[in-house]
Amino acid sequence: MKNVHIVPHMHWDREWYFTTEESRILLVNNMSEIMDMLENNPDYPYYVLDGQTALLEDYFAVCPEKEEQVRRLVKEGRLIVGPWYSQTDEMVVGGESIVRNLLYGLKDSKKLGNPMMIGYLPDSFGQSAQLPQILNGFEIERVIFWRGVSERHGTDRTEFYWEGSAGSKVLTQLFPLGYAIGKYLPIEKEPLKERMDKYFGVLDRGATTNEEIIPNGHDQMPIQKNIFQVIENLEELYPERKFFLSRYENVFDILEKKLDLPRIKGEFIDGKYSRVHRSIFSTRMDIKAANARIESKITNILEPLASIAYSLGHEYHHGLIEGIWKEIMKNHAHDSIGCCCSDKVHFEIMARFVNAEERTDRLIEFYQRKISEGTPDIDNTEKLVVFNLLPYKRRETLTTSIITKKEQFKLLDSKENSLNFDILKKEIIDPGLIDRQIVHYGNYDPFVKYTISLEKELPAMGYEVLYIEESDSVNSIEKEIASDFIENDQFKLWGNPNGTITLLDKASNEEFSEILYLEDVADDGDEYDFSPLENDQPILSKNEVKATVEHIQNSYSGTVKMTYEWRLPKHLEERKNGKCSGKIKVNLEVKLPKHGDVIELALQVDNRCRDHRTRLIFPTSIESQFSFADNQFGTIRRAVNDQAMDVWEKEEWDERPDTIFPFLTNVSLSNEQRTVSVLTNSSREYEIVGEKSDCIAITLFRSIGVLGKENLVRRPGRPSGIKLATPDSQMLRDIRLEFGLVVSEGSIDQVIPAKHAKEFLTPFVAYNQMGYNAMKLNKAEIVSSNRFSLFTQKNEQIVLSAVKKAENDEKLLGRFFNPSQKNESLQLDGVKSFKFYNLNEEPTNSDKKELTANEVVTIDLNK
Repeated sequence: MKNVHIVPHMHWDREWYFTTEESRILLVNNMSEIMDMLENNPDYPYYVLDGQTALLEDYFAVCPEKEEQVRRLVKEGRLIVGPWYSQTDEMVVGGESIVRNLLYGLKDSKKLGNPMMIGYLPDSFGQSAQLPQILNGFEIERVIFWRGVSERHGTDRTEFYWEGSAGSKVLTQLFPLGYAIGKYLPIEKEPLKERMDKYFGVLDRGATTNEEIIPNGHDQMPIQKNIFQVIENLEELYPERKFFLSRYENVFDILEKKLDLPRIKGEFIDGKYSRVHRSIFSTRMDIKAANARIESKITNILEPLASIAYSLGHEYHHGLIEGIWKEIMKNHAHDSIGCCCSDKVHFEIMARFVNAEERTDRLIEFYQRKISEGTPDIDNTEKLVVFNLLPYKRRETLTTSIITKKEQFKLLDSKENSLNFDILKKEIIDPGLIDRQIVHYGNYDPFVKYTISLEKELPAMGYEVLYIEESDSVNSIEKEIASDFIENDQFKLWGNPNGTITLLDKASNEEFSEILYLEDVADDGDEYDFSPLENDQPILSKNEVKATVEHIQNSYSGTVKMTYEWRLPKHLEERKNGKCSGKIKVNLEVKLPKHGDVIELALQVDNRCRDHRTRLIFPTSIESQFSFADNQFGTIRRAVNDQAMDVWEKEEWDERPDTIFPFLTNVSLSNEQRTVSVLTNSSREYEIVGEKSDCIAITLFRSIGVLGKENLVRRPGRPSGIKLATPDSQMLRDIRLEFGLVVSEGSIDQVIPAKHAKEFLTPFVAYNQMGYNAMKLNKAEIVSSNRFSLFTQKNEQIVLSAVKKAENDEKLLGRFFNPSQKNESLQLDGVKSFKFYNLNEEPTNSDKKELTANEVVTIDLNK
C-alpha cells in the first residue's frame, strides 16, 4: 500500500509580475479562508505557510487583530510557519544573508509557536553545496527542494542524505515534479486520473519508501475547499493507495528510520528536469550590484563598527540592524533577486535597496561619530578617526576627506607625530550644508573640503585618532605626475590605445598584454536566461575602439583612466543585418595602490543599445580544466567544460548546461606557478572562455526587454514566467561596477583569494569629527582611548565572516571560515577563552580550534 501525503500549502511570491501590494490583498483573502477551514473543520489538520514569516509580517501589518488567532493555530501545530524570513535565493546571496534569514525567521516563528524545522526551498534556482552546513548550524537536519538534481550526482532516488562541509548532512526529500503537482486538483474522475497517472509514474520510480507527497498548492493559490471530495475520488481510482491530508514532518519521521538511503555531495545546478536559469545571475545588474554592495557594507563595515562601539560601552542597536537585514531579505526571494519580474516590481526592489543603503550609511556614520566623540581631544584640533575593520594589523593607502575652516593644517597621529599626506583636491562647502544653525546666526564663512591621500598602519579590528592641527605651512594641492605608465613594488601597468591594459609582473618579469577588453554578443533571451542569436559573432572592443588614455601617479597610488566610444548594433534587427548605428560609452579607471596586492577597477558603461550582453575579459595565460569560486563560507571547484553539453538535447534536458556560474566575491584560475583572481563588489556571474580555457569572463550586464520568452536556443519549449514586456530591463542607462584583480605566485592551495576579497571589500574608513554637525547629539559620557584594538587574528588563512553582538546575550560573536582545502587552526589574541556557538547563536559543546575545508564556526569574542 502506497501512502500518499496530500500537503495543503501555498507558495507565496511576495512579488513577481505582480506587486507586493497586489499580493497582500490576495494574502488577506487567503488567510481568512485558511484559518476558517482550520477552525471549523477538525478533519483538515494542517496548512503550510511556505516556510517564510515575511508573508505573516505583511499580513499583520494590515490585520493586527488576527495575530492572536494565528498564534493559537501555530501553537496547536495546525498552521505551520518558518523557518525562513523570506524564500531565499542560494546562488548570488551571501552567506551572512542566508544565516540572518534563518536567524530572524526562526526568531519570528518562535514568537508564534514551534517553527517547521525543515530547510524548505521549493523554488530556489539551484542549491548551494554549503546549505547542509548552514542548516545544521540551526539544528535543522531536514531539507525539501525541487530544482537542480540529475542522476549524475549519484542517485536517481528522491530521498537521500545530502552531505556538506565539516561533516554536515541533511535528510533530503525532493519534489521531483515541483511543489505544485497538487494544484487545483479536479474533482471529475477522468481528468483527475489522467493527471495523477503521470505523477505516480515519476513518484514511484524515485521513492525509497511507500510514502509519497502531493503538495496541494501553487503560487498565491487559495485553499482548495473541495479537497475531501477529491480524496474520496482518488481512493476509488487508486484502491492500492491510501490518501490523506498530512504535513512534511510526517514523511520525514518515516524516512529517518531507513538506514540505506543514498549519500551525495555538492551543489545542484543541473537543468535536466527543471530549469535553474544558469544565466539569471546577470539580469538587471543595477539591482544585483546594489545587493552585493549593501551586503558588503553591513558585514564588513557596519557590524564591526557597531561591535567596537559596543565594546567601548555604547549601545548596539539590534532593531536598526535587523530592520536593514529584513529590508534587503525581502529582495532575496528567488524571483526578486533573480530580477525576473515586471518593471514595476523592479522599481520597488531598487527602492528597498536605496532605503537599505541609506539606513546602512547613516548608521555607519552614527557609530563612527559616537566612537570619535569619546576619544581624547587636543586643544584647537579636529579629528580624523581611521578604522581598520579586519582582525589583523594592516598598512593601507587611504583616500578620504577633511572639512575644516583651518587655512593650513597638519596631521598628527595618536602619539602626536606628524604624518605625510597629499592633498588631491580642494573645494568650497557652504556652511549651511555643515550645520544650518551656523548661518541661522549670520555666519556665512565657508568651509573647505580637502580630498587627501595618505598611508597608515592601523591596529587589528580597531582605530587610531589622527589630529588635524593648525599649521604655519601652506597646504597646496599636490600635482599628480602624468607619465606613460603607473607602478608599485609588484607591478608596472599601462593603458593601450585599443582600450586594453598591459600588466608587467616585476617578480616573474612576465607580461600580460591586452587584458581587460570587452566582449559583446546579441542576447535574444529573457529575464531568466541569456540566449545567443544564430550565427552571431562576438564583437571585441580591442578590435574596434580608439581610447583616450591618461596615466597619473602620485605619492600613494597610480591611476590609468581610459575612455572610449564603442559602435555596436542598436538592436537585434541591426545585428542580424550586420549594421552598427548604436554606441556605448565606456570609462575604465584602474588604480594601483603603493602597497597592497589588489589592482582596483572601476567601470562605468553608458549603455544605449538593446538586446545584448557585455562581458569583461581577463586573459590569465593559465590553461585550465577547473575554476575556483567562492560560495557561502567556502570555495567550490567547477569544471570549465560540462560533458553534458554533448548529450543534453538527446536526453531532453530542460536547459542547456552552459558553464555560466555564480560566485560571491572571488573567482580564480590556477596552476602550480600562479593564481589569477577576479574580485567583485558588483557582478556575480562568470564563465571560463578562450581556446585554452584561460580567460575569466565576468558579465557586466544583460540588456533584454521581456520577462519570459519561449523556444530559446539554450532553453527550448515553453516560456519561463510569462510573456510580458519589460522595457526598463534593457538597461539604457549608466551602469557602474567595481572589481579587483590579483596575480599571486603559487597554486590555489598556497594562496587565499577569499582573503584578498575580504580586504578588497573592507577598505579603511574614516570619520572627520568637526565642531559642527547639523544633527545634534549630547556628548557621550563614555571615554575611550585614541588607539584601540578589539582582538587580533593570528592565522590569516582563515577568513572573518562577521563580528556582531549576540541577539539575546551580552556577548560579542565572531564568525570565521576556512576557504582553503587543508585544515587551519583558528588563533586569536585578546580573546579570553574559546566558547563556540552555532549559527543560531546558541552555545555548543565544541572545543576544536582547527577548521576543516569550508568549515564555518562562531565563537565568543569577549575578553
